[in-house]
Amino acid sequence: MAAPSSLPAISYTFAPFNPSNQTLKTRNTLTARSSLTSQSLTSAKSTLLNLISDQNRGISTQSDPQKLLQITEAIDTIASINRDQVTTDSSLSGTWRLLWTTEKEQLFIVENAGFFGTKAGDVLQVIDVEKGSLNNVITFPPDGVFFVRSDVEIASSQRVNFRFTSAVLRGKGWEFPLPPFGQGWFESVYLDEEIRIVKDIRGDYLVVDRAPYSWTK
Repeated sequence: MAAPSSLPAISYTFAPFNPSNQTLKTRNTLTARSSLTSQSLTSAKSTLLNLISDQNRGISTQSDPQKLLQITEAIDTIASINRDQVTTDSSLSGTWRLLWTTEKEQLFIVENAGFFGTKAGDVLQVIDVEKGSLNNVITFPPDGVFFVRSDVEIASSQRVNFRFTSAVLRGKGWEFPLPPFGQGWFESVYLDEEIRIVKDIRGDYLVVDRAPYSWTK
């Protein structure tokens, strides 16, 4: 009778669990994701700025549905990538200058200022988070200005509620008060040291940059 054949010995070697290795892997994964998100935002921001660069603050876009679609899709992409950013802290404060918008009232004034013997200068949003104030401003150099005062309240990490309190049309040596009108909210879906991107209660879009000066009444 044949002797039973012997089986080869199998050796199992287990590496001891090292929590620090797992922490390092997790940290590396998060860093990689953060890097990819940053690259995506940089690319999306560049695309958006290129799209609006020749749109005359939004006036040209009004007659170009295809361009409008491209711009709003670029903004929606940025909003989706950047949904976790807090944009309602002190970084929101400052003098912001209009680059592009879909707000018809602002665009009407900018486009038709010549009928009143003047031209529109900078269009601004002046925000002070600490004081809870917002001024929407349209300048008519050298001395004219139309501004609407608002109270603001932080509603969430990206949303601000506002309520108009007064409006003033001012020229050299004269001032004409107008009644306050309206309230609503806006969301700053992206904010950095250069630009801010906004969507509001009416479905309008706004892209502004940090003005190289501070506007005061």
